[in-house]
Amino acid sequence: MNTIDLFSGPGGLSIGLKRAGYRILANVEINRDAMETYASHETDATHYNGDVREISFERFKGVVDIVAGGPPCQPFSVGGLRKAQADKRDMIPEFIRCLKECQPDAFIMENVPGLIQKRTRPYFDWALSQLSACGFRLNWAVLNSADYGIPQKRKRLFVLGSRSMQLRFPATTHGPGTGKEYLSAFDLLGTDPIGEAPNCPVKFARFPDLRPSPYAGHVYNGGGRPIDPNGPCHTILASAGGYKTHWFDTLNIAPEYHAHLQAGGAPREGEVPGARRMSVEESALIQTFPKGMWFAGRKSSQYTQVGDAVPPDLAFVVGRSVFFQLNGRASMLPLLDPSLDHLNIQSELAL
Repeated sequence: MNTIDLFSGPGGLSIGLKRAGYRILANVEINRDAMETYASHETDATHYNGDVREISFERFKGVVDIVAGGPPCQPFSVGGLRKAQADKRDMIPEFIRCLKECQPDAFIMENVPGLIQKRTRPYFDWALSQLSACGFRLNWAVLNSADYGIPQKRKRLFVLGSRSMQLRFPATTHGPGTGKEYLSAFDLLGTDPIGEAPNCPVKFARFPDLRPSPYAGHVYNGGGRPIDPNGPCHTILASAGGYKTHWFDTLNIAPEYHAHLQAGGAPREGEVPGARRMSVEESALIQTFPKGMWFAGRKSSQYTQVGDAVPPDLAFVVGRSVFFQLNGRASMLPLLDPSLDHLNIQSELAL
């Protein structure tokens, strides 16, 4: 199936979709580093490195079967729905324009789960109504990467649309009820360092914020957290590269220090012994980018590209499910229980 990837970043969606059998005709990405990264591994596609608002998609009408992409969305203004719709940073209207111009059979749209929160839900419902008006039957769900064998707790909102059917989401493969345990970062990376870690020391926080798990809360400086050796890593952040970079607890300090604080012990000072920040290469592997993949730009740009991307393995799982359903082979893959996704879009919009 011929596909274009909008707001592609370094190509997480495209890598996964290509593995699932899609042919990537073109991508659109405004960031130069991300586009250079994308072009280095996807050489057959046409690359549009620029503002999506300046691109006409009429040329793809009758050629493209699927439009995929994660449009940046900024509908978080206190000015309400009308102001959110006029926000020039919001690219969902451009995604919808692309659908109107190239008339694909289906689409896959990815976004942040915050879009369905109470204060932004009116905007999300408006976006769904616009997508429905384009002639698509819709379904949406928030998927956690860890539920699909990715060693990372990363929740993303997916909206699927098809003119011919109501697409469903793939059944989870890991976690409770699946017979398979969640994967940890160490299951994928091992214990030996990969790549060069940023030189940002991890320090004990002056005022620690305790949570039930020693790998949660704010017990250390910055937004980075210790990596749980027995479970999925925290979400890889686009703002990583400095003090928000997660870190390996090589001396197993976190459980002992957590117990110390729970028992009423005083916060410690100074650097955490044995703490090592996660490198770009390790972050990319946790995101399931291919081993050895090259990223353009400075380290800060590389971390941003990795953290902003859709995990290729998640794109593959979702893309394969859509591919099979559209090609009449839905019975070959287990699908998510309908009660766990949102099949009744029209009735929800009517409420």
